[in-house]
Amino acid sequence: MDISWLHLGMGLFGGLALFLGGLEQLSEGLKQAAGQTLKVILARLTTNRLTGALTGALVTGILNSSSITTVLVVGFVTAGVMTLTQSVGVIMGANIGSTVTAQLLAFNITAYALAPVAIGFFMLFAARRDQVQQAGKMLMGLGLVFFGMGLMGEAMKPLRTYPPFVEVLSSMERPVLGVLVGGLFTALVQSSAATVGIAIALSSQGLLTLHGGITLALGANIGTCATALLAAIGKPPAAVRAAVVHLSFNVLGVIIWLPLIAVLAHLAVRVSPGAPELEGIVRTAAEVPRQLANANTLFNVINTALFLPFTALFAQLAERLVKEKPPARGILIAPQFLDDVALAVPTLALENTRREIGRLAEIVQQMLVDVGPAMHERSAERFEDLSRRATEVDVLEAAVLRYLGLLRKESLTDIESSEVQALMEVLVTLESLAAVIARDFAQIAQQAGSQRPSAETAEMLQGLYETVQEAMALTVRAVCDADADAAEQVLAMRQTVVLQSGTLLERQAGRLRPDDSDYLLLARLQMSIVDKLERIYDLAARAAHGMLPKAAPLG
Repeated sequence: MDISWLHLGMGLFGGLALFLGGLEQLSEGLKQAAGQTLKVILARLTTNRLTGALTGALVTGILNSSSITTVLVVGFVTAGVMTLTQSVGVIMGANIGSTVTAQLLAFNITAYALAPVAIGFFMLFAARRDQVQQAGKMLMGLGLVFFGMGLMGEAMKPLRTYPPFVEVLSSMERPVLGVLVGGLFTALVQSSAATVGIAIALSSQGLLTLHGGITLALGANIGTCATALLAAIGKPPAAVRAAVVHLSFNVLGVIIWLPLIAVLAHLAVRVSPGAPELEGIVRTAAEVPRQLANANTLFNVINTALFLPFTALFAQLAERLVKEKPPARGILIAPQFLDDVALAVPTLALENTRREIGRLAEIVQQMLVDVGPAMHERSAERFEDLSRRATEVDVLEAAVLRYLGLLRKESLTDIESSEVQALMEVLVTLESLAAVIARDFAQIAQQAGSQRPSAETAEMLQGLYETVQEAMALTVRAVCDADADAAEQVLAMRQTVVLQSGTLLERQAGRLRPDDSDYLLLARLQMSIVDKLERIYDLAARAAHGMLPKAAPLG
């Protein structure tokens, strides 16, 4: 039979493009729909190895991406919310969750694939609510995945009788070659689901045997680690260690099963429905897709069960292979939590941004704590240190602004867009706070020279200073923990600040002596201190207000 290579190529690569595009659409819809709860699930359900593995499987099944789950885990390890040993269980479970797509693809519903595409399209473009649009995006993506798979299968039908192609697929039964091809293709397209999906499409046409499909699937499990490894380049040791755990776990699993492919195939056949009434290629096409999907799931489930008791050993191996980096010379400070890979999950990226801003807020809080002793001692060294930390704040602010700029290019919901705006306003406010503390108080101290306020005035200034410090501490809590109660407490302190500052200014006004130039200078400086402390409180209140959901205008 003559083969039209043009039509075959269009069907194959066009189908692959729709398949990969549908996977991306499906993943994006899933991430947007489930993103708000993912960090809660991961943070709360990783108390031991078993729940960690179950959580990893659940989150990866929701996200349709083990790579994104690994990124989520790295964020928690970096933040100290999760230990590396706990993360190993989650990463192992992620491999199980990654097989969900293959299980779906094994259902032969390509004939109905355009129905979810059409329904999802109208939901996506006609609906106003974010939840409906996200559901439409998922439905449309799922339909495109099946439609693309169907196009690939139809395009490859003529190859059933083309001897060179049949020989190439037969060679996939050689374990090492099949694993190599599967690994390289998965690394290229950065999707193990795509490799297994193509293997299922080939088997649905009777072109690929179960043994050949299993070798490709084993290779896909190694190739999927490439995404995490590439993402870990230049990242903190926690990210690199998580990628090393992922790679070592998958490679070791493949090495164990490589001589046991026949055993894995037998298990898959035992747990899969058969079609004994059919014969030849027709029977292969009916049975192998589900057998292959089940073999892929069995491989990951059994490996996880085998290796789960040894999570601590995997963590120790990663720590030995990846050492802590010494601080780079010439770098004043660098962001800790701004992982560009996390931008693919806006909810995670926003959480990372909040952590980095919280870190910045803690620097500003400590600056406020230290400015009191600096003013008391009139210490040039202390003010130089405050200036250095203000520069650190500037560096972090620039890094966060860059990160938020990249995040705004992603597909964000209305709520996420509002949070980006709120975080940006908080960031700029904190930078202004650092500038007031480091610059304005240094100028006041320089002008004051050796002059000191009276004991009573000093006590009143100290009271106002402590109130502002308390407000700043609550602001940091509001920023770091998204604590609305702390933010409300900051705003409630306004009357106290107004009363204390008003009492001070009234005292100074009552004691003014126009003929005493020294006292006039001292009074002016003391009023400047009051003004700056009020300014610091106002900025802290503005930052805290930004942490309130849908807050009323700041009074």
